[in-house]
Amino acid sequence: MLTKRQFLAGTAGAAALAFAHRSAVAQEVPKEFKVGYQKSSGILVAARQQQALEKRLKGLGVESVRWVEFQFGPPLLEALGSGSVDIGTVGDTPPIFAQAAGANLLYVAAAPATQSATLVPTDSPIKSVADLKGKKVAIAKGSSSHNFTVQALKRAGLSFTDIAPVYLAPADAAAAFASGRVDAWTIWDPYWAIAQKRHDARAIVTTNDGLASHTFYLANKTTATKAPQVLHAALDELKQVTAWAARNRDALAQLTAEVTGVELEAQKIATNRYPIELNPITDAVVRQQQEIADTFLALGLIPKAITVSDIVWSAARA
Repeated sequence: MLTKRQFLAGTAGAAALAFAHRSAVAQEVPKEFKVGYQKSSGILVAARQQQALEKRLKGLGVESVRWVEFQFGPPLLEALGSGSVDIGTVGDTPPIFAQAAGANLLYVAAAPATQSATLVPTDSPIKSVADLKGKKVAIAKGSSSHNFTVQALKRAGLSFTDIAPVYLAPADAAAAFASGRVDAWTIWDPYWAIAQKRHDARAIVTTNDGLASHTFYLANKTTATKAPQVLHAALDELKQVTAWAARNRDALAQLTAEVTGVELEAQKIATNRYPIELNPITDAVVRQQQEIADTFLALGLIPKAITVSDIVWSAARA
C-alpha cells in the first residue's frame, strides 16, 4: 500500500518500490495509451501540450498516447468502462452511476474539484437556493452538477423533487440558459466562467458555500490489472505536471484555452479559483463518495446500493 509520501514522491525509485511486489507478474504494455479529458481537465490538457505522457511512457514500451475530449463525465466513463479510454478525470458523481451500472473501472487518484455554481440571469428574481422551488434547473445528468444541486437543495431545506430538473449536456444547457428556457443552471468551470463573461450570469450558491467536492482520476480496471506499471508511471508524470501547474497558473490557463477553445479571460478566472493538487484516495474521500452513493440510492437515482471502496485501486490508497 502506498503512503501519501510515496504517492507524492514522484521519483523513479518510488515507482519501482511501490510496484516491487508486482515484479513477478507479466506486464501487458499497451501499444497505445488512451486518455479521456474534458474542458475542465486542466492538468490533462497541460500534459497533452507538454507531451508529458508520451515522453514518460515511451520508455515502458508505449508507442503512442491518444487524447479524446468529452463534454462531460458520464460519456467519458462509458468509454473508460468499455476500454476505449485507459484513464480520465471526472467529478464526484459520474463514478457513482458508473459503479451502479457495473462499469469496469477503478478510482486511482483524487484532486480538489474545479469550482461549481448554480447560476441565474443577472436580473432574475431568484436570490437564493430556496427560491428554486418549482423552477426549471438545467443539470447534466449523472455529472458533478447533479450532486451539487442535490446537496445545495438539502442545505436550503428542499429536496431534489422540489425542482424541475432539465437534463442537458453543458453546451445545450448554455443555450437554454441564454435563451431563458430554464430558470437556473448548475455547472462547473470553465462553463461557469464563460457564462459570467458572456451573459453576466449570477451565482446563487457556489462550491465555497460548504459544497466542496473532488475530481477523480479513474482507470479502466483491465488496464490497471494488466499494466499497473504503465498506469503508475502515468500518474507519477501527471503529479509532476500538477506541481508545475500549481506554480504556473497563467501558463496553465493559456495552454488550456489553446486546446479547448475557451476564451482566455474566462479560462483564467476558472484556473485561478480552485486548488491544484493530485492526491491518493484517503478513507475520508471514500466516505464522502459513499455518502453521495447512499443519498442517490435514497432518491432513487441509482438502481442499487454500491460500496465505493470496492473499486478503489489498492495502489491508490493513502
